[in-house]
Amino acid sequence: MSDDARAQPHSQLHPHVQLRDVEEADLDVFFEQEQDAEAVRRSRFAPRPRDRFMTHWATRILGDDTVFVRTVTVDGSPAGHIVAWWEDKGEADGEGEDGRRFIGYWLGRPYWGQGIGTSALALFVREEKTRPLYADPFPENTASVRLLERHGFRRAGTVRHGEDVHTLLVLQEAIEDAPAPGGD
Repeated sequence: MSDDARAQPHSQLHPHVQLRDVEEADLDVFFEQEQDAEAVRRSRFAPRPRDRFMTHWATRILGDDTVFVRTVTVDGSPAGHIVAWWEDKGEADGEGEDGRRFIGYWLGRPYWGQGIGTSALALFVREEKTRPLYADPFPENTASVRLLERHGFRRAGTVRHGEDVHTLLVLQEAIEDAPAPGGD
């Protein structure tokens, strides 16, 4: 990338990024993305067999009206997804009757390192109004930790997932009046 390209506004560095409702065909894309060995290594999230993946999406994501999920698109093509969900009340650690609201995201490897995650997360946190909002990336996934911190998430400790300790980040403030990325 040339120095001139780096100096241009973010929206001119990559194709147009939007969020939309999840369509059935997106699930095949999401499944393939979850199978990517490098993505699995970075996230420390074990990929599921196809039948378990599809059941999870049908019941726990699309079938739960408390879950907010959006497909990230680049020029209309699905690039990944961002989802917000309530942690089980039994695991809430006194965070109120509904527990904690978490977000997670997954982008296909062809979309890494281009600012697409930055644009998508900025759009998502404007739509998802619940605060505080939590995320728990694997700490060695430094790109994900930096992405969240750039959007106002602050370190709030750690959480354990099996053998792994993850960084707990929290976004306290609503992001309402800032211009959307790309601002056109």
